Amino acid sequence: MATLDQTDLPPGEAPPPEHGLRRRDWLNVAAVSFAGVGAAAIVIPLVNQMNPSADVLALASIEVDISKIESGMGIKTSWRKQPVFIRNLTPAEVASANKVPASSLRDPQTLAERTKEGKQNWLVQLGVCTHLGCIPLGIGEGENKGPFNGYFCPCHGSAYDEAGRIRQGPAPKNLVVPDYAFKSDTVIQIG
Repeated sequence: MATLDQTDLPPGEAPPPEHGLRRRDWLNVAAVSFAGVGAAAIVIPLVNQMNPSADVLALASIEVDISKIESGMGIKTSWRKQPVFIRNLTPAEVASANKVPASSLRDPQTLAERTKEGKQNWLVQLGVCTHLGCIPLGIGEGENKGPFNGYFCPCHGSAYDEAGRIRQGPAPKNLVVPDYAFKSDTVIQIG
């Protein structure tokens, strides 16, 4: 391979550089870098808008004082814009729920699986019917508890027992038990 001598070049033309970036290479690097920065400027806001809003993050977890809930009573509170039923089951309700064999249920769960160890009388569950999302009755004083002494959904007739397990009607699953923990004997943290 012959080397190019300066005397072999046409007049006014400089010899090509032996190494390093040519101007065209520099323009390609600059264009790709500019496109990368532009793509990041578009993608970051698109991904960020999928994050939960501030009001949802503020309700990521709540603490509920359960000290005033007497045995056999319950309250309805709100978490993540959904109703939550907290019920203090009586010893008779606990015994009744424990008598039902889990294998006979549509969505088999024992009361122990739906409550915390040592706190089997405290039932915490979302107050949303698993059929089409209606709010069942039964947590409030004098509300229809249905044929199983638990919760009754007036929209399509789903009936849940005292442990929130589906016993009759079109609902496919038990009432959902959210993540919760006892912060003390009188305070529950949901979420």
